[in-house]
Amino acid sequence: MGKGYVRGNKEEGMNTSDFDIQVPREMVAQEPMEPRDHSKLLVYNRGTGKIVHTYFYQLPKFLNEGDCLVLNNTRVIPARLRGNLDGEPMNEIVIVLLNKEYSTTWKALVEVGEVQEEDVIDFTGLYGQVIGLGEKVGKRKERIAFINISDEDKLEKAGEPPIPPYIHGYKGDPEKYQTVYNKIRGSAAAPTAGLHFTVELLETLRHSLIKLAFVTLQVGLDTFMPVLEEHPEEHKMYTEFCNISAETAEFINGVRRSGHRVIGVGTTSVRTMESAHNGKELTSYNDWTSLYILPGYKFKSIDGMITNFHYPRSTNLIMICALIGLEKVKEIYEEAVNVDYRFYSFGDSMLIL
Repeated sequence: MGKGYVRGNKEEGMNTSDFDIQVPREMVAQEPMEPRDHSKLLVYNRGTGKIVHTYFYQLPKFLNEGDCLVLNNTRVIPARLRGNLDGEPMNEIVIVLLNKEYSTTWKALVEVGEVQEEDVIDFTGLYGQVIGLGEKVGKRKERIAFINISDEDKLEKAGEPPIPPYIHGYKGDPEKYQTVYNKIRGSAAAPTAGLHFTVELLETLRHSLIKLAFVTLQVGLDTFMPVLEEHPEEHKMYTEFCNISAETAEFINGVRRSGHRVIGVGTTSVRTMESAHNGKELTSYNDWTSLYILPGYKFKSIDGMITNFHYPRSTNLIMICALIGLEKVKEIYEEAVNVDYRFYSFGDSMLIL
């Protein structure tokens, strides 16, 4: 079995344990690759079954003139806030802002501490008041809270990037947890498949006549929450806001009509396009989506995908299994472990064609 191991039954069973694909802890990347495009790239061709190992800067060699990459241009907000309840240092509260519900009200995940309605939290000069409580979620039963933050101008200084918990003590440049093409502020986590692109690589792609299109999905709660239900179809997919303009939709439709390929960069870009597809073509979309893609789903908008290696039992991993099959995903992960790939948010990536 090599360095790692995978657990799971046959794909038809659809038990959540089937997607509990583990990798050795020491192979979870703790720092971003520098430069970004020197991360490893595993290329899997669905038609031939062939796997190629290369580097991300070689991406243009696997694309054809006229192909289109669709990227998520969201920007991660400094969504993790650390503070104290009612000014008491012993009452530590840590939250992650998930999405804005109203003009000054945020839906948040309470990672540390307990809060009640009307509690006031001091996030080092940025104050938030709890105005409502939601359900408890996740393995640790973390509380969802609705928090009013009226002085958002202080958020950039008070908050910190919501680095995933499997990355321990990262103190590097917070911009390394942003794509180089980020534009639309609002995500609680990075669209990590895009972290491998550099400005120079984007220019190389353009000079190779590879087309680029940008959509937006504001990454939310499901990035932080593994599927805990015994059967994955019972999982509640939380809503995330996404946007694809009429011009972008028509641009991508034109690529498909011309016989060229559309490659989604990351599960978030793919969820945006699949949400905006009417069964015949892409349409404009500016709304919430709770689309949950499981094995058996028929993709309508893409011919391939660039994606990172995902956390066990995550909805992202389940989506990749829907694209290429659970057994193939397990085979790819095992091979990636055996040739020393780096895993998860700051790790290496794969191109599925």
